Amino acid sequence: MAHPAPGKARLLDLSRLVSRVGRGAWTGIDRVEAAYLQRLLKEDVPLFALVGSSFGFTLFDRRGTEALADRLLGRAEWGEADLVSRLFLKAHPLKRQAEADLRRMCLGRSGRRGLPALLKAHLPDGPTWVNVGHSNLRASVFDAVHALRGRAVVMVHDTIPLDHPEWQREGTVEGFRSRMSQVARKADLVVHTAEATRRMTEAQFAQLERVPDAIVAHLGITVRKPEPDSLSQGLRLNRPYFVVLGTIEPRKNHALLLDVWAELATQIASDEMPRLLIVGARGWNNEEVFARLDARPAHVQELGTLNDGALAALLTGARALLMPSLVEGFGLPPGEALALGCPVIASDLPVYREVFGNNLVYLDPRDMYSWVSKTRHFARNEYEAQAGTIPLPDWDSHFNRVLKCL
Repeated sequence: MAHPAPGKARLLDLSRLVSRVGRGAWTGIDRVEAAYLQRLLKEDVPLFALVGSSFGFTLFDRRGTEALADRLLGRAEWGEADLVSRLFLKAHPLKRQAEADLRRMCLGRSGRRGLPALLKAHLPDGPTWVNVGHSNLRASVFDAVHALRGRAVVMVHDTIPLDHPEWQREGTVEGFRSRMSQVARKADLVVHTAEATRRMTEAQFAQLERVPDAIVAHLGITVRKPEPDSLSQGLRLNRPYFVVLGTIEPRKNHALLLDVWAELATQIASDEMPRLLIVGARGWNNEEVFARLDARPAHVQELGTLNDGALAALLTGARALLMPSLVEGFGLPPGEALALGCPVIASDLPVYREVFGNNLVYLDPRDMYSWVSKTRHFARNEYEAQAGTIPLPDWDSHFNRVLKCL
């Protein structure tokens, strides 16, 4: 199917990043929305931004989008909370400040029902709404854009909540299904991050009655700058260690690694045991793993979330990043580790094969003993370097593909 003609202006949805203010380290999807924000600001095309929040909608012109970017990217401080924001006593202080700044910096704002009039008053005819954050995917937003003869371009990172509802937070699957239903019915173009993910997502779209036109564009890998001083002074790195990165949720398969370390402890003397450093927040539906972590297993340390510099410093010294995931939509952490020269041992997933080729060491995510064996080899430096056999995905290639369709 031929792609529709590019729109006259771009309307970047920043609802995801604004919703994350005050909520800790960014997720992979947050990073993607930030990458789009930075790139579209460099383009010589009219740019607007839209944020949907509990207060309704706020619309920004290029100048307002630049000011919002400065705050979201940490180049400027959020302003003072206003009277309206202070009424929300349970909100994080930064979130109250952000909500106040949205009202101060915006071109216009509206309630839920006022979006069509807001867009009509400020946007040229035929805008392209770009949504890469899985947020604000409401029928009313699609309809308001289409009322201006505009186009809706949506990135779908994956449909794992629909593919594996048993792994999700209670009450979240139906909300996700509702958002994906709107995408299936109303999106003019879907951007998939990998061909393997596209196949899974379009199988779900087929059940939702329509499969939108689509392109595939691998996400770019950003090299993080190591900042050793950002690591906790009490973190002991005086023996070989491995890192596992990601929210502690069922699909990330931390249970396998806890089994691996328990088995290694029966094979290796205590003073020679490698350490397992777990980076990421605790998630959901994983009480057994949480209980095992609370018991403080030997040679395993839970670090929580780390800033970019600290994580990069940790990876540069690791024997390997371990990614025993049962399913992934793309996989930014393996690429970021490889970019730092850190080997990666990962599950043999189609998306990893597609994106990273032979750059990873692949294992069955349910075969504990293969992970035990490979971990022992890496702990003793008995492995062949994998990185460098193919180039890693980059953002320029991604945007060269996507921007032609906007």
